Amino acid sequence: MRKSIFVIAALAIVIAGGIAVFFVSKGETPDARITGQETNAPAEDEKITIYFIPKNLGNSYFEALSTGFYDAISELGDEKFKYVYAGPQIAEADNQIEFVKKAIQDGADAIFIASNSNTALNSVFDEARESGIRVYIINQDIPGSESHRDAAIMPVNFDKIGGAQIELMGKQIDYEGSFAILSATADAPDQNTWISLIKKELESDPKYEKMELLEIVYGDDQADKSASEAKALLAKYPEIKGILSPTTVGIFAACNVVRESGMTGKVKVTGLGLPSEMAEFVLDGTCEGFQLWNPPYEGYIGVYMVWAEKKEGFIPKPGAKFNARKLGEYAIQSNGQILTLEDPMLYDKSNIEKYSVLF
Repeated sequence: MRKSIFVIAALAIVIAGGIAVFFVSKGETPDARITGQETNAPAEDEKITIYFIPKNLGNSYFEALSTGFYDAISELGDEKFKYVYAGPQIAEADNQIEFVKKAIQDGADAIFIASNSNTALNSVFDEARESGIRVYIINQDIPGSESHRDAAIMPVNFDKIGGAQIELMGKQIDYEGSFAILSATADAPDQNTWISLIKKELESDPKYEKMELLEIVYGDDQADKSASEAKALLAKYPEIKGILSPTTVGIFAACNVVRESGMTGKVKVTGLGLPSEMAEFVLDGTCEGFQLWNPPYEGYIGVYMVWAEKKEGFIPKPGAKFNARKLGEYAIQSNGQILTLEDPMLYDKSNIEKYSVLF
């Protein structure tokens, strides 16, 4: 993340198969990790151990989300936690399995994971839960596999994202013309949920009858691949009026491509982005506006939920409530989800400078 309200000290260790692991302790320097120096903190077995496994490392969205874990841990006391941010370099479900297993071996208290599949991790989730570890899906859910997790922290009411995204795209192209979708991975649960809702709106709402969805392409949440897919769209469809990318990696890549191609103002780019990354594109007109929620809130809520269980007798089941200090009280809904926010936020020239310094 280019700008952050928190400083993240991390050591990246590259191991076989092109996978990297970040073992992170707030306030600890990379030198301390390398030399094996000990910090002045209680023994590891006295701490609450939390793992956050993102879809992939090097993804600024999940780095922003991770700052929320740090924020809450800092409030409650750094010495009371062991926080591990670990995940694959490539956003594929199989690549996440070994990190869940590492958390099991480490005796984690809770695993927060942005799963790359609705089903591929079910057996390892079951293994973790059988060993007494809470499994929380974060930033999404795993439709059809909810029985394999304890709860899901949703960034926003996902039922509203598809409609909000197509409405934003429609406004920017005056509800007329063709556009394409640049998604993350082909089996990403959150992306596919939103895309299905976008398609439903296109088919059912006469407001969009003059809009045409040309194609859905996948950048796998990799910067280079996302940029290549965006370039291919411009070359393949000279009549294209917009690119809708409901992923922070994709929208950033698409904006770069559109600007470098001299198509600013001719091809509208919108979707879901990080204010810190998107500010330059909003200010120069490449992107009129985009949506998101507040990623750090998710990690913040997660820490307070684990704290409530360990210290206050909270049990993660429908109807149960816990307090997340500055964000207030949250309850687990009947479907096992916790809604961080109800509606997505719009970021444009009116507020981008304010939020771009936050995440």
